[in-house]
Amino acid sequence: MDRPVSAPHRFLVPGAIALIVAGMLVLVVAWLQPDVTVSGVADGGSFTPAALRDVQITALADPSEVEVLLDGAPAPVRRDGPRFVLDASALPEGEHTLAVSSPDAAMPLPGLGTNIDFTVDATAPALFVDPVPPTALDASAEVKGRVEGADELLVNGTPYELDDDGAFSVTEPAGAADVDLLARDAAGNTTAQKVPIPVLHPGMRAVHMTGQAWSAPSLREPVLQLAKDGAIDTIQLDIKDESGEVGYASQVPLAVEIGAVKGYYDPRAVLDQLHAAGIRVVGRIVAFRDPVLGAASWRGGKHERLVQNANGTPYTSGYGQYSFTNFANPEVRAYNVALAEEAAALGFDEILYDYVRRPDGPVSGMHFEGLTTTPEQSIADFLAETRPEVRKHGTLLGASVFGIAATRPTQIAQDITLMAPYTDYVAPMVYPSHWGRGEYGVASPESAPYDITARSLADFVKLTHGTPTSVIPWLQAFSLKVAYGPAEVRAQIQAAEANGIRSFILWDPNCRYSQAAALRPATQ
Repeated sequence: MDRPVSAPHRFLVPGAIALIVAGMLVLVVAWLQPDVTVSGVADGGSFTPAALRDVQITALADPSEVEVLLDGAPAPVRRDGPRFVLDASALPEGEHTLAVSSPDAAMPLPGLGTNIDFTVDATAPALFVDPVPPTALDASAEVKGRVEGADELLVNGTPYELDDDGAFSVTEPAGAADVDLLARDAAGNTTAQKVPIPVLHPGMRAVHMTGQAWSAPSLREPVLQLAKDGAIDTIQLDIKDESGEVGYASQVPLAVEIGAVKGYYDPRAVLDQLHAAGIRVVGRIVAFRDPVLGAASWRGGKHERLVQNANGTPYTSGYGQYSFTNFANPEVRAYNVALAEEAAALGFDEILYDYVRRPDGPVSGMHFEGLTTTPEQSIADFLAETRPEVRKHGTLLGASVFGIAATRPTQIAQDITLMAPYTDYVAPMVYPSHWGRGEYGVASPESAPYDITARSLADFVKLTHGTPTSVIPWLQAFSLKVAYGPAEVRAQIQAAEANGIRSFILWDPNCRYSQAAALRPATQ
């Protein structure tokens, strides 16, 4: 009789074991996986109020059975499908707890809970910068200071390793116009500051020359003789004048496109000649009064490049139909900056902006398309944009300003306190003939050149006191109702000296400086 045969032992092959193990791991991972996920806030983190506007909570359970608590009280959440959205931006500074409970919560193992402790931090770091002493243009500058409450400091966008006490010392190379500092804390609060690098102005005794005047030997040679005699040490030569013409063959594309380029002089030859004679050259750029750019822009459909009346027509106010371009327009600004940088690269020692302002007249009747701040701040920002572009070529930046800017900064959008940090000097046009009767208590300013010049310049000295910005006045060397000869010019120079100012620029629109005798004592 046959006996039953014992069933053989069954063994799991390695592949089967692997499948079982994998399946078990899936079950374990699923069991360990938290049933709640939170984005926008993390345990132990610090956050700004703005960062907590959109905290999102997702639960595996039925959302109607999920409870969200903020500091132990029901949180003001809104449902967004299977998610909850929490705006916690109104929380006060300090520590807080977000708790989410779910009936389907997994086994409460360490690290898998739904309690999140976090800190709200709305206080920006403090950034203290020591006054930066003026340096020579070809010297490096030290920018020192300290930060409080910051985890990092960025210098021109690059991380800087702070000392334990938050102190920093940054060396900026020669030619730097400013340094950008940004302090940031763990929550993301930031404090930023652009620190201008001041440069000592060497001083100047200058006369104004247009591009066309320089091309005329009868006007050029007498000025060169003044320099040879030591009466002047600087010549101001126009780059772009009131007509919108560029005096030399500029390569700036927009200047070429609109037909602004002229060939009154060869800048390379002029600069070489004057520098060889020890004469510094200031390039004057008439910024926002620009009939050439204005007309080309209006006819080309770029109306936003011009200052407009409230009804959208070009603003004139006696300057001409297309004369005043819009200082708030990026293309207009870029055009003037490009001309300034080109001239700096050629070797002009300084760039002096003129008409760096809005038109005079009631601002209520003007429209500046694209203006997002005050006209005064926009003008200052334009100067801040320019200086780094010229400084990197070893060139200084000045701004011509109305005499009334000292007391009426909004009348033509020239606020000296806003402009000074981004200019190496301001050049007030304090011509006695341009003051009204009774200004500064002077009954007839044009007949009292010393008094009106001394009193008006005193205000500019006060406004720039404690800053590295120099005051270099434009002085009147022309006649209107009162004849101006050497005595009147000398009176203005003495008035400047009485305010501690030993620099000046003489203005005669005809570029004829017959008052040379007034300049002789300045060299003694």
